[in-house]
Amino acid sequence: MKEQLVTKKILKWYDLNKRSLPWRKNVSIQKRQYYTLVSEFMLQQTQVATVIPYFNRFINLIPNLKSLAKVKDKKLIKLWEGLGYYSRARNLKKTAQIIFKNFKGKLPDNFEDLISLPGIGNYTASAILSIAFNKPYIPLDGNIERVLKRYLYLKKEKDIKKENLIKKKSIFGTSSRSSDYAQALMELGALVCKPTNPLCHQCPISNKCKSLQKKDFDLTKITKKSIDKYFLLKVYKRDQRYLLIKNTKFNFLKNLSIFPMEELSKPKNFNENLNFKLSNIKMNIKIQYFKNSGRYQASYWIDKKKLDNYMLPSFTKKIVKYLERN
Repeated sequence: MKEQLVTKKILKWYDLNKRSLPWRKNVSIQKRQYYTLVSEFMLQQTQVATVIPYFNRFINLIPNLKSLAKVKDKKLIKLWEGLGYYSRARNLKKTAQIIFKNFKGKLPDNFEDLISLPGIGNYTASAILSIAFNKPYIPLDGNIERVLKRYLYLKKEKDIKKENLIKKKSIFGTSSRSSDYAQALMELGALVCKPTNPLCHQCPISNKCKSLQKKDFDLTKITKKSIDKYFLLKVYKRDQRYLLIKNTKFNFLKNLSIFPMEELSKPKNFNENLNFKLSNIKMNIKIQYFKNSGRYQASYWIDKKKLDNYMLPSFTKKIVKYLERN
């Protein structure tokens, strides 16, 4: 496989500058595949620095696909606690179970089978194929997108649409070291072609970068319309304890413990106590106290002083802390 000059330059830079990350350890092929699967699920919508301690703890307690397929949900969610987007953890376990059921316990090494697994879309499938199986795929994460947009000076909304970026990434070529090359491109975006103040003097391909030539590093973003939603959050308190329920109602934090809530449509005179941003949804929350606990299915009481003993999303913990402060 003849490598382009741009490919060689990026790989040479990577060999000298790559970070030591726990999922990049020199391990057996089987472990490498497992490490890639777990890390890619964790890295969806989460920064590398945040993921590292979670990954280390997860791998220590759930060391392989077999143990992942059999792990108790309570233990799994506890290990994921604080990472958010809990559906990733549930999908990761389901994926492990399907791998044992349909693929003889081996992570599939082709695109079609990978994207058939829960929680694996085009990006994650490409990342697994390149990193774990050394196949010539370039996974288009935020870091690689940024390098591509600047290198080619893509500024118009039509130019930065995903389908156009997928076509344009061929400019980076391919390498016989596909695993390293995919990570090299990600690393270049993370360490050099940063969202603000890119370190162009360290970039191995700056001599052909159109943004550097134009001295314009601003990035055009496709704007997601922000949606305002309104919720009444019901607080039942008894002897320093709060009532929580299992969330079977809302798509966010599905099957996790939350305070009883109801969504309100276009409320009048709505004075929120606090708000949260989940993806492009702004959650405006009004808190109301109730004396009678009502009849909620799958409800239980938690002791405010023993929050760490429970399997709670950070959303719920933040609300408890807010209630205690106010």
